[in-house]
Amino acid sequence: MKAAKFAENLSIFVEVARAQSFSEVARRRGLVASSVARQIDALESELQVPLFVRSTRALVPTEAGEVLYERAVKILHDMTEARSEVTSLEQNVQGLLRVSCLPAFARRYVVPILRQLGERHPHLQVELELTERIVDPVVERMDVVVRVGQQPDSSLIGQRIGSHRYLICAAPSYVERHGAPRELADLAHHRLIDRRHSTSVRGWREIGDGHWTQDARFVLECDDCDARRQSALEGLGIALMPNWSAGPDIGEGRLVQLALRDAAPAPDSGIYLLRAMPRASARIRAFTDQLRRYIGSPSSWDVAIAAASQARASSPR
Repeated sequence: MKAAKFAENLSIFVEVARAQSFSEVARRRGLVASSVARQIDALESELQVPLFVRSTRALVPTEAGEVLYERAVKILHDMTEARSEVTSLEQNVQGLLRVSCLPAFARRYVVPILRQLGERHPHLQVELELTERIVDPVVERMDVVVRVGQQPDSSLIGQRIGSHRYLICAAPSYVERHGAPRELADLAHHRLIDRRHSTSVRGWREIGDGHWTQDARFVLECDDCDARRQSALEGLGIALMPNWSAGPDIGEGRLVQLALRDAAPAPDSGIYLLRAMPRASARIRAFTDQLRRYIGSPSSWDVAIAAASQARASSPR
């Protein structure tokens, strides 16, 4: 088997081992499941050892498959790193930059920089994956992964580019009609907008001891951050939103930040650019610099929120 084909099959093998599914890997790559299965068959034939135990219900790595997986991840990482280090020696920013990011953050801050980034570097191509899932840049060979919130310890190289915390906010029209809650118990008399699945990102049920939510009225539960923000802007209810999402609207007066006396402020974590390689390529540096300029330091949303808070404090009551 030629080296290039072996490397391709090894990459497929790693994805299958992670997903434990031919069809899932095929979907991601735009292939048919039988094509993915044939590449695994070819790899098993080359190595003369079964790599998976296959059944109608599961696809589980064998002992040999587990050993190969550990080695293969490192091999693919080293190959990507070597390629990136070589291309980063060039002065010109060119080639394909693969970026993975939360959909709402990407629409708000990544997409707006692409035109100017392209004008600065006309030979640069960007592949942007919008996803809520945790992406491993090593295994999935992403150049940059944008993650929000506290990050677990890992071997990834992280760079903080902005603040992240959750705010309670509503449209001025909502506050005029329904008033502003002062403590958690008041929320039982209000219309709330929440995440549909609040497992890894803060939702209303994580505020206080959570008991108050037994009497709460959730008028909208949605797993899309942009939809929740738009609903709050329309005056549908009170939302718990990331500062980077609601901040510009608070600064422009389209949303009002609210505070509850008996609820501790949400912790401030961060937004990070993560990469697998110790040395950033020219493409990564160009993207990072453009994004940091657009966000600003301190973050543009924090500046907007602080300005709105100062304006409210100085306005006559």
